[in-house]
Amino acid sequence: MLVIGSWVGELIGRGVVNRVGGVTSLYVDSFVAPHLQQLLNTDVLDVEQRSSLDALLAETPLGQRIVAFKIWDRSGRILYSTDAATIGRTFPIGEGLAAALAGNVHSEISDLSQGENVFENRKWTHLIETYCPVHADKMGTIIAVAEFYQTTDELDREIRAAQLHSWLVVAATMLGMYLLIFGLVRRGSQTIDAQRRQLNDKVTELSALAVQNARLHNNVRRAAARTTALNERFLRRISADLHDGPGQDLSFALMRLEAIADICSNCPPRGNGQHSPGDNFREARAALQSALTDLRSISLGLQLPEIDRLRSNEIAARAVRDFEEKTGAKVTLTTSEDQTETSWSVKITLYRLIQESLANGFRHGGGCDLRVDVANVDARLILTVSDRGVGFDPRKANTKEHLGLQGMRERVEILGGSFLLETAPGRGTVIRVSLPFQLPRTENE
Repeated sequence: MLVIGSWVGELIGRGVVNRVGGVTSLYVDSFVAPHLQQLLNTDVLDVEQRSSLDALLAETPLGQRIVAFKIWDRSGRILYSTDAATIGRTFPIGEGLAAALAGNVHSEISDLSQGENVFENRKWTHLIETYCPVHADKMGTIIAVAEFYQTTDELDREIRAAQLHSWLVVAATMLGMYLLIFGLVRRGSQTIDAQRRQLNDKVTELSALAVQNARLHNNVRRAAARTTALNERFLRRISADLHDGPGQDLSFALMRLEAIADICSNCPPRGNGQHSPGDNFREARAALQSALTDLRSISLGLQLPEIDRLRSNEIAARAVRDFEEKTGAKVTLTTSEDQTETSWSVKITLYRLIQESLANGFRHGGGCDLRVDVANVDARLILTVSDRGVGFDPRKANTKEHLGLQGMRERVEILGGSFLLETAPGRGTVIRVSLPFQLPRTENE
């Protein structure tokens, strides 16, 4: 606003100065030039002409507004002046005088610092200075230059009025713009506040859902760990039931059959090529003995060894040793020395994974170069079981022939782990498993 007001004031000042110059030029042509026509033939003004100029300045309205007046000849000499001390003196031709001698009206605000302004400088600090050419009648020849000095009171008043007006206009415009911007910003701020409240409500709702999901996830993992433990206890009970129930009955039946077989060992054979009763009893005893052996093997496989107090590397060693004793195959085992204590559900899963993976490698991969690696990486248990067998197409991993793989994957994922299978026909098989060391403890642990 201040810059615009100053700029408008400068424009107004320049316009007023130019207007003063134009009015003064008309005044010179109308009132001053007729009294200076003799300068066409002489270079001095007589007493009568000076008196006429004095009267002109005193009697006309414009003359009364002029505070100083000078007549210059073409050489820069003052022919007439309201300051009698400067009449007849010659001064350097300045910019304004040169412009007037060239036929132009020159008007400006002078700081009265020139040598010919000694008289004016005593009373004023600055005046409007105007140079007007004086032409000879009907010839247009410049015979002299008239110089007028006027006060800047009128100019200052107009500049102040123009600046005040411009400042008021700019202030009103800016106020209107500020009010408009304020309304827009306030409306936007209210919208943002409303959206922030909605967002906070959503965040609160999502936070509550996240807490609920975390609680549900924890409950799921707790239930999974409990299910794993209960499943092993159930298998152990089935194993005990098979051993104590059908296993004992089969053992008793074998004992009775052996006694009967001894009695009937001397019975003569029947005719027509049929077996003797002793032979039939011996065949039945052999079948029962085979069934009892299979039943004991199944019962032993269902029952988990005592691994409660073992660490993960010791569990891996136990699983590998049991597999080697059962199959006679050789397994390369690698474990890390630093093994963190793990949850019982993770121990069960680790043992079953090694047991199932080695069994699959022996059954389907021919037991070629079986390897087991157990490591502690970034606070997680990493299990890798590999072989260099025939491999298979992983896209067929969900078929009936590979249901064990699906079961292993489910065992791992319900405990929050990851299961990765890498295999291809003729390139062997690699199983990589990542499990957390600790799970939410169940009420039975």
